Amino acid sequence: MTLLDLTHIAKSYGRTAALADASIDILPGEVHALMGENGAGKSTFIKVLAGIVKSDRGEIRFQGKLATIDNPQDAFDLGFRFIHQELNVVPQISVAENIAIGGPYPTRFGAMVNWRELNRRARAALARLGIDTIDPRTKISRLSAGDQMLVKIAGTLSDTGNPACLFVMDEPTASLTGEESERLFKVIAELKSAGASVLYVSHRMDEVMQICDRVTVFRDGRFVETKRTNDTDKDEIIRFMTGRDVKDVYPERTFDLEEHLVCRAQDVSTRRIRGLSFNLRKGEVLGIGGLSNAGQSEVMQALMGLDRILEGTLKISGKAAPQNPATAWEGGIAYVPRERRREGLMLTRSILQNTVLPHLRHLSRLLGVVNRRSERDMTQRVADIVRLKADSLKQPCYQLSGGNQQKVVFARAVGASLNLLLLDEPTRGVDVGAKFDIYTLVRELSARGCGVVLTSSDLPELLGMCDRILIMQDGRQTEIVETRDLDPHGLLSRFYAA
Repeated sequence: MTLLDLTHIAKSYGRTAALADASIDILPGEVHALMGENGAGKSTFIKVLAGIVKSDRGEIRFQGKLATIDNPQDAFDLGFRFIHQELNVVPQISVAENIAIGGPYPTRFGAMVNWRELNRRARAALARLGIDTIDPRTKISRLSAGDQMLVKIAGTLSDTGNPACLFVMDEPTASLTGEESERLFKVIAELKSAGASVLYVSHRMDEVMQICDRVTVFRDGRFVETKRTNDTDKDEIIRFMTGRDVKDVYPERTFDLEEHLVCRAQDVSTRRIRGLSFNLRKGEVLGIGGLSNAGQSEVMQALMGLDRILEGTLKISGKAAPQNPATAWEGGIAYVPRERRREGLMLTRSILQNTVLPHLRHLSRLLGVVNRRSERDMTQRVADIVRLKADSLKQPCYQLSGGNQQKVVFARAVGASLNLLLLDEPTRGVDVGAKFDIYTLVRELSARGCGVVLTSSDLPELLGMCDRILIMQDGRQTEIVETRDLDPHGLLSRFYAA
């Protein structure tokens, strides 16, 4: 008997069908991958399963019996636990309280919160992931994005008195290092051994082939195929996802680098990084690599004017480093941040409003009146460049899939003439087809002379897209290496070198 069957699930928002005919069956004690391009309906499908969204039609059977999931409590009572793609933490409260969200707090005398027991449960949940460095009493806003994701994962493992039978993980390793991901894979193996099932949603093909028993593919809101991972391969899965042959490769640079410098850093230090020295030539792609929280994002923030330069000199296009993001955008510097929802988007505002935000000065007439036609023309132009899928430019960003939200952030970045493009994990949570589009766009921009600085936790991506990689350790630069003849193992070993 299957654990869970969802058949012919459909959900529309106005004229847009997020799900048209989606089905999946999950067996007890299996790890089942759900794959598809951005906009294929995976996130909507998970929301239906979680009771966040009510389907228009379709049937849900749990252990062979018809089930109704009208709200998140119904899903919780059935034993379903969810790790959603975006970091939906409550920043004002502690790690332990975030772990306990969704379940009852332990109490004393039937009324008072038992904080000692709450913290004990949190420590036990974190210990299952091999984590003993996070204090449950710490406010979660003080943690890095990777540690926050580990806390969310730990929350699904917390002892609530209501045993879990299905863990739904939506891009759980997107914010994790390789070591942190391996910890998660060990926990997944333990859950499987204990008889629990895992629905694993990921664009990372290697992970799916490594840990999953079966894979189901959606395309355009419809079920396409379910196969055992032992009976398929990456190329076939990509064909199911896209309806065409798409190779997950990196476009080669077809031009010689110029000697003219876009950026020059000499012994730069801020509050969070030190000893930064590099030259970036026109058209060059410079990677920033290192272990989690080694200072990669902090380098980006210094270049964008978010962190003040305390020592050394930093010049971009021959001028002093920007003092704030507004002057950075004016100087032809664009930034795609790591956390699109928290740092990159106004979710309740439209695609157009998000895209034109840093470009309003160039879209205005006399007296600062914005030229609405110019706004529409620019937004449509960059939306076409990034292949954005949306009903209209007026659609609010919260209605878009995660991948299309990322494309809005990317569209904003390419909306003006660029000298320097800063990409912090630009393909996080992006499917293989969209990844290739982004890689191709980066190559096109670099061919026009734009310098690119790119961070990524995906080592093949760093090696495939970058000319050189600057290695960071504990907030300091250790070396810069050429990517030629360097493999992922060799790159990773440099992250640990003294």
